[in-house]
Amino acid sequence: MRVRTDERRKAIIEAATEIFAKVGYERASMAMIAERTGGSKTTLYGYFPSKEELFWAAMTGPMPEQGERALLELNPADADVASILRRFGEAYLRIFASRAAIAVTRTGIAESGADRKLGNLLYQRGPKRVFNALAEYFSQLKARGAIADVDPHVAAIHFKGLLDAGIIEPLLFGGRPEIRPNEAIEAAVGAFLRANTTRDHQLESQSS
Repeated sequence: MRVRTDERRKAIIEAATEIFAKVGYERASMAMIAERTGGSKTTLYGYFPSKEELFWAAMTGPMPEQGERALLELNPADADVASILRRFGEAYLRIFASRAAIAVTRTGIAESGADRKLGNLLYQRGPKRVFNALAEYFSQLKARGAIADVDPHVAAIHFKGLLDAGIIEPLLFGGRPEIRPNEAIEAAVGAFLRANTTRDHQLESQSS
Protein backbone atom coordinates (compact mmCIF):
# COMPACT_ATOMS: atom_id res chain seq x y z
CA MET A 1 0.00 0.00 0.00
CA ARG A 2 2.84 2.41 0.90
CA VAL A 3 4.58 1.66 -2.42
CA ARG A 4 1.40 2.47 -4.31
CA THR A 5 1.00 5.72 -2.34
CA ASP A 6 4.60 6.76 -3.02
CA GLU A 7 4.21 5.98 -6.71
CA ARG A 8 1.04 8.05 -6.87
CA ARG A 9 2.73 10.98 -5.15
CA LYS A 10 5.65 10.76 -7.55
CA ALA A 11 3.27 10.71 -10.53
CA ILE A 12 1.51 13.83 -9.22
CA ILE A 13 4.80 15.66 -8.75
CA GLU A 14 5.97 14.72 -12.24
CA ALA A 15 2.70 15.94 -13.78
CA ALA A 16 2.82 19.16 -11.76
CA THR A 17 6.42 19.82 -12.76
CA GLU A 18 5.51 19.52 -16.44
CA ILE A 19 2.48 21.79 -16.14
CA PHE A 20 4.21 24.45 -14.04
CA ALA A 21 7.06 24.53 -16.57
CA LYS A 22 4.67 24.69 -19.52
CA VAL A 23 2.03 27.22 -18.45
CA GLY A 24 3.55 28.87 -15.38
CA TYR A 25 2.39 28.89 -11.78
CA GLU A 26 -0.48 31.35 -12.13
CA ARG A 27 -2.15 29.62 -15.09
CA ALA A 28 -1.63 26.12 -13.72
CA SER A 29 -4.53 24.71 -11.74
CA MET A 30 -5.06 21.72 -9.53
CA ALA A 31 -7.77 20.59 -11.98
CA MET A 32 -5.23 20.57 -14.84
CA ILE A 33 -2.78 18.56 -12.80
CA ALA A 34 -5.45 16.12 -11.63
CA GLU A 35 -6.55 15.60 -15.23
CA ARG A 36 -2.96 14.92 -16.29
CA THR A 37 -2.60 12.24 -13.62
CA GLY A 38 -5.97 10.67 -14.42
CA GLY A 39 -7.30 11.32 -10.94
CA SER A 40 -9.52 13.80 -9.17
CA LYS A 41 -8.84 17.07 -7.35
CA THR A 42 -9.96 15.35 -4.15
CA THR A 43 -7.16 12.80 -4.56
CA LEU A 44 -4.71 15.57 -5.35
CA TYR A 45 -5.60 17.51 -2.21
CA GLY A 46 -5.18 14.31 -0.24
CA TYR A 47 -1.48 14.45 -1.08
CA PHE A 48 -0.96 18.23 -1.23
CA PRO A 49 -3.23 20.62 0.72
CA SER A 50 -2.65 23.55 -1.66
CA LYS A 51 -1.18 24.52 -5.02
CA GLU A 52 1.62 26.28 -3.14
CA GLU A 53 2.61 23.06 -1.39
CA LEU A 54 2.51 21.15 -4.66
CA PHE A 55 4.68 23.79 -6.34
CA TRP A 56 7.19 23.49 -3.50
CA ALA A 57 7.35 19.71 -3.84
CA ALA A 58 7.50 19.78 -7.63
CA MET A 59 10.03 22.56 -8.18
CA THR A 60 12.46 22.20 -5.28
CA GLY A 61 13.19 18.49 -5.75
CA PRO A 62 16.09 17.45 -3.51
CA MET A 63 16.84 21.01 -2.37
CA PRO A 64 15.06 20.82 1.02
CA GLU A 65 17.04 17.73 2.00
CA GLN A 66 20.26 19.33 0.75
CA GLY A 67 19.41 22.43 2.74
CA GLU A 68 18.96 20.50 5.96
CA ARG A 69 22.35 18.85 5.44
CA ALA A 70 23.91 22.28 4.90
CA LEU A 71 22.44 23.56 8.17
CA LEU A 72 23.97 20.61 10.01
CA GLU A 73 27.37 22.13 9.23
CA LEU A 74 26.59 24.83 11.82
CA ASN A 75 27.98 22.94 14.80
CA PRO A 76 28.60 25.33 17.72
CA ALA A 77 30.63 22.68 19.55
CA ASP A 78 33.36 22.88 16.90
CA ALA A 79 35.90 25.57 17.84
CA ASP A 80 37.05 26.09 14.24
CA VAL A 81 34.46 28.72 13.36
CA ALA A 82 36.18 29.78 10.14
CA SER A 83 36.13 26.26 8.72
CA ILE A 84 32.51 25.76 9.70
CA LEU A 85 31.46 28.98 7.98
CA ARG A 86 33.44 28.02 4.87
CA ARG A 87 31.79 24.60 4.67
CA PHE A 88 28.40 26.12 5.25
CA GLY A 89 29.07 28.74 2.59
CA GLU A 90 30.04 26.09 0.06
CA ALA A 91 26.89 24.06 0.74
CA TYR A 92 24.71 27.18 0.77
CA LEU A 93 25.88 28.47 -2.62
CA ARG A 94 25.68 25.01 -4.19
CA ILE A 95 21.97 25.10 -3.40
CA PHE A 96 20.89 28.73 -3.70
CA ALA A 97 23.02 29.55 -6.75
CA SER A 98 21.85 26.46 -8.64
CA ARG A 99 19.65 26.82 -11.71
CA ALA A 100 16.75 25.15 -9.93
CA ALA A 101 16.93 27.46 -6.92
CA ILE A 102 17.24 30.57 -9.07
CA ALA A 103 14.19 29.48 -11.09
CA VAL A 104 12.14 28.94 -7.92
CA THR A 105 13.25 32.31 -6.52
CA ARG A 106 12.26 34.09 -9.73
CA THR A 107 8.84 32.45 -9.63
CA GLY A 108 8.34 33.37 -6.01
CA ILE A 109 9.19 37.00 -6.72
CA ALA A 110 7.10 37.16 -9.90
CA GLU A 111 4.03 35.51 -8.41
CA SER A 112 4.09 37.05 -4.93
CA GLY A 113 2.07 40.05 -6.08
CA ALA A 114 -0.85 37.85 -7.14
CA ASP A 115 -0.33 35.02 -4.65
CA ARG A 116 1.32 36.17 -1.45
CA LYS A 117 0.90 32.70 0.04
CA LEU A 118 3.36 31.24 -2.46
CA GLY A 119 5.93 33.95 -1.89
CA ASN A 120 5.63 33.61 1.87
CA LEU A 121 5.94 29.82 1.75
CA LEU A 122 9.07 29.99 -0.41
CA TYR A 123 10.59 32.67 1.82
CA GLN A 124 9.83 30.86 5.09
CA ARG A 125 11.27 27.55 3.87
CA GLY A 126 14.24 29.10 2.09
CA PRO A 127 15.90 32.35 3.21
CA LYS A 128 14.06 32.58 6.53
CA ARG A 129 15.10 29.03 7.45
CA VAL A 130 18.72 30.01 6.76
CA PHE A 131 18.45 33.22 8.81
CA ASN A 132 17.01 31.34 11.78
CA ALA A 133 19.65 28.60 11.69
CA LEU A 134 22.51 31.10 11.41
CA ALA A 135 21.06 33.24 14.19
CA GLU A 136 20.83 30.22 16.49
CA TYR A 137 24.41 29.25 15.64
CA PHE A 138 25.74 32.76 16.27
CA SER A 139 23.73 32.98 19.49
CA GLN A 140 25.50 29.90 20.82
CA LEU A 141 28.89 31.22 19.69
CA LYS A 142 28.16 34.49 21.46
CA ALA A 143 27.18 32.65 24.65
CA ARG A 144 30.59 30.94 24.85
CA GLY A 145 32.50 34.07 23.85
CA ALA A 146 33.60 32.84 20.43
CA ILE A 147 32.28 35.98 18.72
CA ALA A 148 31.73 39.54 19.83
CA ASP A 149 28.65 40.81 21.67
CA VAL A 150 26.50 41.20 18.57
CA ASP A 151 22.82 40.65 17.82
CA PRO A 152 22.77 37.08 16.42
CA HIS A 153 19.90 37.87 14.05
CA VAL A 154 21.72 40.86 12.60
CA ALA A 155 24.89 38.76 12.33
CA ALA A 156 22.91 36.13 10.40
CA ILE A 157 21.56 38.75 8.00
CA HIS A 158 25.05 40.13 7.43
CA PHE A 159 26.72 36.77 6.83
CA LYS A 160 24.05 35.55 4.42
CA GLY A 161 24.26 38.88 2.61
CA LEU A 162 28.03 38.50 2.27
CA LEU A 163 27.58 35.05 0.72
CA ASP A 164 24.90 36.29 -1.68
CA ALA A 165 26.78 39.42 -2.75
CA GLY A 166 27.87 39.40 -6.38
CA ILE A 167 26.42 35.95 -7.06
CA ILE A 168 22.68 35.63 -6.42
CA GLU A 169 21.54 38.98 -7.83
CA PRO A 170 23.37 38.63 -11.18
CA LEU A 171 21.99 35.11 -11.58
CA LEU A 172 18.44 36.30 -10.91
CA PHE A 173 18.82 38.75 -13.80
CA GLY A 174 20.25 36.09 -16.08
CA GLY A 175 23.79 37.43 -15.81
CA ARG A 176 27.09 35.96 -14.74
CA PRO A 177 28.28 36.14 -11.13
CA GLU A 178 30.64 39.01 -10.36
CA ILE A 179 32.86 36.73 -8.29
CA ARG A 180 33.71 33.04 -8.17
CA PRO A 181 31.96 31.10 -5.41
CA ASN A 182 35.18 30.06 -3.67
CA GLU A 183 36.40 33.67 -3.67
CA ALA A 184 33.03 34.89 -2.42
CA ILE A 185 33.09 32.42 0.45
CA GLU A 186 36.61 33.35 1.53
CA ALA A 187 35.77 37.04 1.36
CA ALA A 188 32.52 36.53 3.27
CA VAL A 189 34.10 34.51 6.06
CA GLY A 190 37.05 36.87 6.34
CA ALA A 191 34.90 40.00 6.49
CA PHE A 192 32.48 38.47 8.96
CA LEU A 193 35.16 37.27 11.37
CA ARG A 194 37.07 40.57 11.21
CA ALA A 195 33.90 42.41 12.12
CA ASN A 196 32.61 40.04 14.77
CA THR A 197 35.53 38.46 16.58
CA THR A 198 38.28 39.70 18.84
CA ARG A 199 41.87 39.98 17.74
CA ASP A 200 42.75 36.80 19.66
CA HIS A 201 40.06 34.80 17.93
CA GLN A 202 41.16 36.12 14.54
CA LEU A 203 44.71 34.91 15.20
CA GLU A 204 43.36 31.50 16.24
CA SER A 205 41.33 31.24 13.02
CA GLN A 206 44.33 32.16 10.88
CA SER A 207 46.54 29.55 12.56
CA SER A 208 43.96 26.72 12.32
